Amino acid sequence: MNFSSNIKHLRRRRRKTQENAAFALGMKRSTLNNYENGQTVPNASVLLAFSDYYKIAVDTLLRIDLSRLSEYQLSELERGNDVYIRGSGLRVLATTVNSSNDDNIELVNEKAKAGYVTGYADPEYIKELPVFSLPFLSANRKYRTFQVSGDSMLPLPDGSWITGEFIADWHGIISGKPYIVLTLNDGVVFKIADNLIGSEGVLRMYSLNPFYEPYDLPVGEIREVWRFVNFISTELPATETSDEATRRMVAELRNELKMIHRKLDKNR
Repeated sequence: MNFSSNIKHLRRRRRKTQENAAFALGMKRSTLNNYENGQTVPNASVLLAFSDYYKIAVDTLLRIDLSRLSEYQLSELERGNDVYIRGSGLRVLATTVNSSNDDNIELVNEKAKAGYVTGYADPEYIKELPVFSLPFLSANRKYRTFQVSGDSMLPLPDGSWITGEFIADWHGIISGKPYIVLTLNDGVVFKIADNLIGSEGVLRMYSLNPFYEPYDLPVGEIREVWRFVNFISTELPATETSDEATRRMVAELRNELKMIHRKLDKNR
């Protein structure tokens, strides 16, 4: 059980003395000291008091060694993104940190993508990936960069690098926005997502290239979701001729009509 080490870690993380924390919890400093050193076993009411104080679920305080989580993961817990509180299926991410304990941005190139499908949750695999940082991105978010290939990503050039922010709670996926999704059968895909998880248990996936038909991706086939934040390429996105632009417009209208029909059918 990780309770003793966790409450000590959380108190120190908040830069609280035992006197400060004990006062807030309504107990003596010596009592808190006994809990932190594992000399006293907490009862249910004590566990709930610590859970309320630190805004972290009892199961998390008991089961998970919080000292092994990165700054990003701890911040997610403190923001309320806790699987035991929200029932949202919070995914604990394998990640790497720099010497300041800030999360790196790992780089998954085209060759590494095949191994990523099976190694995404393996800390030993993740730590072998190249890493870098982007100073204009938030230090309180977790990012990873993937290389894309194929014409379904158009207008992004083949070989572009797309960076995404890790999404722990899939119910928060915003329909109509682009996401990088690690799937069980198709590996890493970059699509516009229509969030139907609550109603149908799927993400409806639309390629950036409207010539590709949308398809439904069941939640059971999803392994990770990353919200698109930027891309890097050595090429400019290709310009279109008037004929290509017309075909694209027709394809986009066709996809929009399909979405409207599906929503109408659903509401009947």
